[in-house]
Amino acid sequence: MEDLIRTALEAAQGPGVRFADVRAFTAYRYEKLSVKNGIAEALTRTEEAGIGIRVLRERGWGFAGTSERTPAAVRRAAERAARLAAASERTRKEPVPFTEERDLPHEGRYETPLQSDPFQMDAEEKIRHLRDAEAELHVDPAVKVGRAHMTFWQEDKWYLSSEGASYRASLTHSGAGIEATAVGEGEVQRRSYPTSFGGNFAQGGFEFVSSLDLRAHAREVGRTAVELLTARAAPRGSMDLVLASDQLALQVHESVGHATELDRILAYEAGFAGTSFLTTAGLGTFRYGSPAMNITADATRPGGLGTFPWDDEGVPGQKYSLVKEGILVDFLSSREMAARIGRTRSGGTARGDGYLRTPLIRMTNVNLEPGERSAQELLHEVRDGIYMETNRSWSIDDKRLNFQFGCEVGRRIRGGELGPLLRNPIYSGMTPKFWSSLEAVGGPETWRLWGLPNCGKGQPGQVMRVGHGAPMGLFRKARVGGPR
Repeated sequence: MEDLIRTALEAAQGPGVRFADVRAFTAYRYEKLSVKNGIAEALTRTEEAGIGIRVLRERGWGFAGTSERTPAAVRRAAERAARLAAASERTRKEPVPFTEERDLPHEGRYETPLQSDPFQMDAEEKIRHLRDAEAELHVDPAVKVGRAHMTFWQEDKWYLSSEGASYRASLTHSGAGIEATAVGEGEVQRRSYPTSFGGNFAQGGFEFVSSLDLRAHAREVGRTAVELLTARAAPRGSMDLVLASDQLALQVHESVGHATELDRILAYEAGFAGTSFLTTAGLGTFRYGSPAMNITADATRPGGLGTFPWDDEGVPGQKYSLVKEGILVDFLSSREMAARIGRTRSGGTARGDGYLRTPLIRMTNVNLEPGERSAQELLHEVRDGIYMETNRSWSIDDKRLNFQFGCEVGRRIRGGELGPLLRNPIYSGMTPKFWSSLEAVGGPETWRLWGLPNCGKGQPGQVMRVGHGAPMGLFRKARVGGPR
C-alpha cells in the first residue's frame, strides 16, 4: 500500500500543480445489528478499500478515486485528478487560496485505544446482548414494538501529501440504543435510551456499548412509553424551558455547528446543504447568544465521535472557541475556506466520507461548555416552566435560523420541582433570539458527550460522524407547544 500511495502522489504532481495529496483507506468496515420483537432484524457487514487523490493547480481542484489497488489503476486515477484540475481552471479567473500550514505530521501514528475490538467479536454474542435488552422492554401489552441496535465503524487510513505530510490512523467508533413503541387508543408513543435515533456513539470499542447497560434501563424505557399514552398534553405558550443534555446537544448541532461551517457561510454549500444566517463581517462582534453561551470545537477530546489526530488535509486536530460569552469568535474551516477570509491557518475540520469523496468542512466535537450549577439548582430557578428530554422530531431552515424541535418526554416544572410526564412537547424559535434567552447552564455533572453518526452534507452526499457535548440548559420565555 505504501508503494501504491507514493506512486499515486508522484503521478499527480506534474507541471503547474501547486499541491496534491492522497488518502488511502486500507480498510473501511461497517457493521449494524438490530433486534425487533425478539427477532434479529438486521445484520449488515461491509468492507471496502481504495485511494482518493486531490490535485490543486493555481485556479482549480481535481479529484479522483479508485478501488483498484494496482500501480496502473492509481496512476490513471492520479492523472484523471490532474486533468480535472486543469479543466476546472477554465472556469475561474482568480487563484484558489490555500493556507500554508505548520505542524504537519511526518510519519504520524494514531490508533483508537480499544479494550474490546467489536469486529473481532462473534456476531451471536452481540445479537444475544441485543435480545436480552430488547426482551426487557415488553413490560406491558401496550408495548407493541421493541428494538435494540448496535453499530460499529472502523477505518484504517493512510495520508500523504506533496508537502511531505504523512500519517496513518486507525479509528474505531461504536454505539447502541434501545426504544419501545407503545400503542393506545388513538395514541402512539416512543421512548428511547440513552437517546433517540439509534442511541449514543463514541470513539472506542465494545466496552462503550457495555457501559450503556441497555438491559438495566430497558424496563424503565418500556414503562415510560406506556405512561406517555395517557399523559397530559404539553402546554402551549411562552414559558421557561429546561432542556436535557441530549436535546441541547442536538440544538447545538443544528443551530450552531452547521451555522458556523465557513463553506456554508461563504455559500459554497448553498446548492444542497444550504447557507447560514452568519456572516464573516460579524466575526468578533455578532451576539449569538447570552453570556452563558460558550461553544468550543474540540477534535482533541478523548472518546469523541468527532475526535481525530489530523484531518484529511494533514492539519492537526484542535480545540478552539466558536462562541465566547455569547459572541461569535471563530468558524469551522478548511485550508481553502480559511484562506478565503484571510486566515493563515485552517481550523482543521476538513474530512471526507471515504476514498471516493473529497474532504468538506465537517464538525468535530462542537460542545456547549458547562457552568457551575447542579441540576437541582437549575430547576429551582424556574417557578413555572417545562422540562424536555430526547429528540423526537426536528425542522430547521436552510439558513439555520428558524427551527422547531419535538421531544419524547416533557415534565411541568412548578416551584423548582419536576411534575408528571407530558406528551408530545414542542419548542421553537429563531436561533440568535433563542440562544440570547439562555439564562444558565448546568455544571460538569450535567454535561455529557454525545455522538451523532449520521450528519449529512455535500453533493454528492456525504455522511459523517460528529460529536456534541452539552449540559442541561435553562432558557427564559421560550415558545413551547403541544398538540391542540
